[in-house]
Amino acid sequence: FAAFVHPSLLARSRRVGHLMTLAAGLAIGMLPVTGYSDWPAWRGSKANGSLSGGKHPVRHGQESIAWKLPLPGKGGSTPIIHQGVVYLTSPAEGSDAILAVGSDGKQKWATKLGVESQPKHRTLGSSCNSSPVTDGKTVFAYFRSGTLAAVDLKGAVIWKQNLTEQFGDEKLFWDQGSSPIVVGDQLVLARLHQGESWLAAFDIKTGKLRWKQSRSFQVPTENDNGYTTPILFDHEGAAAVLVWGADHLTAHDAKDGRVIWTAGDFNHQGTGYWPAISTPVLVRGMAVVPVGRDDRPNQSRVHAIRLGGAGDVSASHRVWKREDVGVFVPALAEFENRVFLLRHKGDVACLDPRSGETVWTGAFPKDRAPFYSSPVIADGVIYAVREDGVLFAARVRDKFEFLGETALGERVVASPALASDALYVRGDKHLFRIQ
Repeated sequence: FAAFVHPSLLARSRRVGHLMTLAAGLAIGMLPVTGYSDWPAWRGSKANGSLSGGKHPVRHGQESIAWKLPLPGKGGSTPIIHQGVVYLTSPAEGSDAILAVGSDGKQKWATKLGVESQPKHRTLGSSCNSSPVTDGKTVFAYFRSGTLAAVDLKGAVIWKQNLTEQFGDEKLFWDQGSSPIVVGDQLVLARLHQGESWLAAFDIKTGKLRWKQSRSFQVPTENDNGYTTPILFDHEGAAAVLVWGADHLTAHDAKDGRVIWTAGDFNHQGTGYWPAISTPVLVRGMAVVPVGRDDRPNQSRVHAIRLGGAGDVSASHRVWKREDVGVFVPALAEFENRVFLLRHKGDVACLDPRSGETVWTGAFPKDRAPFYSSPVIADGVIYAVREDGVLFAARVRDKFEFLGETALGERVVASPALASDALYVRGDKHLFRIQ
């Protein structure tokens, strides 16, 4: 908690009550875990794609696959883990559904939540690209159909609603992908598309809309399409939410959604067809932001923006920028105060966030297939899955040291999830446990 509170606050005893309240709010918002075995959200409990401990696979090949469970439908969402149980979304017999699976590979329950919406892009897209999230009591999920729902840990529906029916279609070139996050007693969701874009908060117990903040910018073609997930952070002792999309980084007060500060000037040349897909990562009081796309020559960037301030901080809070490296789809990862980039064709770069300088570079074996899945890091080992279903591992603490690969035998676009003793990977047809 101390990492999210200014030292000046800790010194003011008259604000102890405020700090206790803030601590409780942030603890829920940051998805507390009973141990490092929990992976309660798409990028883990710290939204950085990494764990500092645990026992994870360093030997690779078919013997590392403990089991694989057939899934009822194809999805691109990442599993989450709470107290040894895996929760994931999937189409099931034409319906949106949430599934619970034990660490033994046996399905505990499946809850259907309404008619699924078929993806526009059948190869990479699905009806459930958005990943679920849990606060330890409830599992929340959002689907391409517009269904936003909450179920308890036994699969009983607490509430559900359809945002498409309330706010109209989500107009995207691809298929919906932004995941909700838990912030205190609210579920926060971003909807960034070619239309009225917004950030909204819903009561976690009832689903009632708490607030809705418009977030629309005039940008080149497709740049208003956003697939990134909001990030919780501390702003002057209060919970705030960071959103990347439409060529802008915005910070919002978690109480009411008001804009605290905005950073722009990420695309001064006005290049189009730069949808925000890769989610930033927070490190050393900065947001390291992936800009553009590295599936095209000379169109990938990385910027670092210092957190804090008010109003337009485009010039005052930009720490550094790189125009010679970047990513396309995979989210950035942070481990031991370094930032890791998994590039479109498998190159890996480790950056020092203080300066933006490259610490080292490496590469996974090349193939025609690219990387759409985001990497995860456990105790100094990075795991990355290529679209053709090959899982790679490499040590990355001091340098890039390739460890091996495991062929899963099916397409993978979903990001892996880490438990304390295993890695879970969701493919087009199966859920795999790697250990």
